[in-house]
Amino acid sequence: MTPDRKTIDLTRDLDSTAKEGPTRAEVDGLLSEALQTLQAYIDYDLATVMQLRDGHLAVRVACGRLADDSVAIHRVRLSDFPGLRALMNTDRARAFTEEDHRNGDGDVFDDVLPLTPGHSCMVVPLRVQGRPLGVTTFDRETCGTYSDSVVDLATVFGQLLALAVGYGEKSTKLARLGSQLQEQNRLLGSKIEGTSDASTLLEASTSPAMVRVVRHGKQVASTAAPVLITGETGTGKEVLANAIHGWSERSEQPIVGINCAALPANLIESELFGHVKGAFSGATKPRMGRFQAANGGTLFLDEIGELPLDLQPKFLRALQEGRFEPVGSDRTVRVNVRIVAATNQDLLSAMANGKFRDDLYYRIAVFPIHVPPLRARRDDIVGIADNFLESLSRRTGRGPWWLSERSKAWLQAQPWRGNVRELVNTVERATIVTHSPELEFDSDWDAVRESESEIRRSGTAGTQGGRLDTLEAVERRHIQKVLKHTAGKLYGDDGAAAILGLNPSTLRSRMKKLGLGGAKSYRA
Repeated sequence: MTPDRKTIDLTRDLDSTAKEGPTRAEVDGLLSEALQTLQAYIDYDLATVMQLRDGHLAVRVACGRLADDSVAIHRVRLSDFPGLRALMNTDRARAFTEEDHRNGDGDVFDDVLPLTPGHSCMVVPLRVQGRPLGVTTFDRETCGTYSDSVVDLATVFGQLLALAVGYGEKSTKLARLGSQLQEQNRLLGSKIEGTSDASTLLEASTSPAMVRVVRHGKQVASTAAPVLITGETGTGKEVLANAIHGWSERSEQPIVGINCAALPANLIESELFGHVKGAFSGATKPRMGRFQAANGGTLFLDEIGELPLDLQPKFLRALQEGRFEPVGSDRTVRVNVRIVAATNQDLLSAMANGKFRDDLYYRIAVFPIHVPPLRARRDDIVGIADNFLESLSRRTGRGPWWLSERSKAWLQAQPWRGNVRELVNTVERATIVTHSPELEFDSDWDAVRESESEIRRSGTAGTQGGRLDTLEAVERRHIQKVLKHTAGKLYGDDGAAAILGLNPSTLRSRMKKLGLGGAKSYRA
């Protein structure tokens, strides 16, 4: 049996394409072409390549006049075919006899095809470096046994087919890892300043309340239990999430975050689970979601209370089973992710009002940690301010700055309704207006804070210095007030657009017209 030119060319294609990092579709096309070419030497009515997955053999490619839809979706449990399982640990194809069919395993297609016990049947093991990848099967409706020369030829081609399948697997894995790395790099910009220093920053705290928080954080970090971090806006919940990741065995893997309040409801599912090309308008290419980007590491969900109710069942399944389907795909993706969530809302009240699922709450709140407000840990105020000044100087090349004793006393006396976020904003403002390395907070600062408090108490003022304001000025201040109240959240029932009675796109246009900047500037 002398191979013709087409067969020789195919052999070269199998070898070269396998080494070029092909896609799954390219490998499937090559396997199909190989089976069709082999029909000139191996007579068959059905030829398949079946791949081994989780203890099952599933049809990957099928050719021949018996290759119908039932064959294309066929899969068998390998434990039901001990003879086939033994064959997969050898390096030679085998032609089965009528005796094998009657007293052995039977044919893998007995459930879907009317094949007689004495029909011609051959199975070729696909192995790479001693590892079984699957089998190639050849079936002919007529009775008989494939000859030894045909078995020899099938064995040789089986080795080439196995190489194509093996290299294709590696290529797919490398592509997946590359996409994960690319998505992780894209998300680096969303991580908070000083993430790598989160553990050090928290461990430097001297207040009893924060010492207790750090102790609990270290206790749960060594486990895989989900963590729910609660506390007022600006208390440092994300810092604690990063510290828990840093204390855990996953610290060498990524921590990926998403703010559930910062995205419109129709985009959160895609951000979490990813999507395939064409899944929705604007999905011009496939994209990995945060779950996959965090695979092996930690997924931090800020403002978990804003997760849309209709998305919560899919999120719960991903937590419980570690698997999900990207938007627009029927392919199940498996991940190993540790969940840390945070909220400033009362989720128990949200549950009572039907806005948050009970089963999801009890799944994420396995280990709740409450971060106390800054006013309950005044011993930490000066340390946080000093740490921020050092970080700001390092990042900007300005400074250095330090705090006078009077400044320290002033900082410790303030109510800090905005907590750590308000503190660092106040300190940064001081570095801008103070022309000395030693920062001072005098009576002018008290006046500024009193003015802010007055605005909070009475709402938007209607006059400035006895002069009536323009409608545009009043509108600007009122929108600013609402944006600060919602911390830059535009969407949702409690978002700025709903409070103002505007469409979110209309609100964005107004903000642009009034020079108010983007929503992100109100989340600092």
